[in-house]
Amino acid sequence: MGISNIIFILLLIAGSGLFIFNAKKIRRNILLGKEVERKDRKSERWKIMILVALGQKKMFSRPIPAILHLFVYVGFVLINIEVLEMFIDGIFGTHRFLSILNFEFFYFYNFLIGFFEMLAFLVTFGCAVFFIRRNIIHVKRLVMKELNGWPRMDANLILCSEIILMSALFLMNAADQTLQQMHSEHYFAAGSFPVSQFIVPLLSGLQEHSLMMIERFCWWFHIIGIFGFLNYIIISKHFHIVLAFPNVFYSNLNSKGQFSNLQSVTNEVQAMLGAHPNPPEGREFSPSSGELEGASPPNRFGAKDVFDLSWKQLLEAYTCTECGRCTSSCPANQTGKLLSPRKIMMSTRDRVEEVGRNIDKNKKFSDDGKSLFGNYISAEELWACTSCNACVQECPVNIDPLSIIIDIRRFLVMEQSAAPQALNMTFTNIENNGAPWQYSPADRLNWASEN
Repeated sequence: MGISNIIFILLLIAGSGLFIFNAKKIRRNILLGKEVERKDRKSERWKIMILVALGQKKMFSRPIPAILHLFVYVGFVLINIEVLEMFIDGIFGTHRFLSILNFEFFYFYNFLIGFFEMLAFLVTFGCAVFFIRRNIIHVKRLVMKELNGWPRMDANLILCSEIILMSALFLMNAADQTLQQMHSEHYFAAGSFPVSQFIVPLLSGLQEHSLMMIERFCWWFHIIGIFGFLNYIIISKHFHIVLAFPNVFYSNLNSKGQFSNLQSVTNEVQAMLGAHPNPPEGREFSPSSGELEGASPPNRFGAKDVFDLSWKQLLEAYTCTECGRCTSSCPANQTGKLLSPRKIMMSTRDRVEEVGRNIDKNKKFSDDGKSLFGNYISAEELWACTSCNACVQECPVNIDPLSIIIDIRRFLVMEQSAAPQALNMTFTNIENNGAPWQYSPADRLNWASEN
C-alpha cells in the first residue's frame, strides 16, 4: 500500500466522519419537534415515494426545468457508479478496476464509461442552463428578495461546482485516453470516451509525465471535490438530495382541505360540554367541575416557536429546495401580498438552525428571547394566506407550508387573541348567534317571508 492509498483512506474516513457528525446534528434538530404519527398506510407511502421522490412525478408540471433537472438528477445518481470505481482504485491502488467487466466481444465497461460521459455532458448542460436562468434570464421565482445573499450564492456555488467537477472528469478521461494510446505503463486500453475525445487534441504534444500529472491531478481534484460536496450539502438547501425521500414517505395522506384538530382542545371542549373524553395521561375528568384536572394542560395551543411544530414540519424545512414553485403559484403573492410560502420554510429552517447552534454552545437550549413568530415570520405574512393549498399542490417533494401557517395562526387566535378585526367579528357572531352572520338565529328565515 502506497502513500497515496493511505492519504485516500484518511480522506475517506475524515470526509465520511464529518458528514455523519453534522448529519446527526440535523437529525437532533428535526427531533426537537413534537411527535406526529406518520407510519400508517405503508404501501401507499412507498408508492408515493417511488413516484414523487424517485420518479420526479410532480416536477413535470413544468416540462423544461423538469427535463433539465432530470439530466442532473439521473446523471448525479448513475455517475456515482464511476465514483465507486474511483474509490476502489484509491483504496487498493488499482486503475479502472471495473474494466474487469470487459470480456472478449463483450465490452460492457466501454459502454459503461461512454454512457457515463454522456450523462456527465447532460449534467454540465443542465447546470449551465440553470445558471443562465438564474443569473441572465432572471426567471422571476429565482430572483425574489428572500433569495438575496446566501441562498442565491448557495445555488450558484452548487451549479458552478458541478460544472467544474464534470469538466475535471472529462479532462482526466482525455489524459487517460492519450496515455492509453501511448501504451504508457498502467494505462491499459479500457473505456470509451465519446465526449472527452474532443479534448484529446488539446493535449497533443505533451510529454508522458505531464499527461500523468494532469490525469492524477484531475483524479484527486474530483475525489476531494466529492468529499467537499458531501459536507457542503449539509449546510446547503441541496441536502434535499438525501431528505426528499423520507420527507415524501412521511407525507400527509389526508385530503389537502382536511385540517388537523388539536386533541388537547377537543378534550377541553368535551369536558366543558359534560362529555367524558379519554383524558390525557396524568389528567382526570372531574364531574363536579366539568373540567379536566391533574397535570397542567398543554403549554401552548398552536405554534410560536419551532419547538411547537412537529418533527415532520421541521424535516420539511430542511428538505425545501427553494425552487419557488410554491411562491410562484401562491395567489396572495401574485397580488402583491407579503406572503411567500418558500420564505416560510426558509425562515423555519433558519430558526431551527439557530436553536441548534444555541444547543451546541450551551449543551441545552438557553432562552434567547427569540421565536419563529415575530423574529422570523410576521403576522402580515400569515394572514395574507388564503388556505388554498396551491403551495402544497405545487411542491415537487410534498412540503406543506400551509400547516406551519395554520399552526402559528392558532397560536395567535387561541393564545394572544390577535386575529384580524374581520375574523374577530366572525368569532363574536358565532359565539353569540351560532353562525358567522350578525343577526340572531330567529331571523335567519326572514328573507323567505319577504318574497
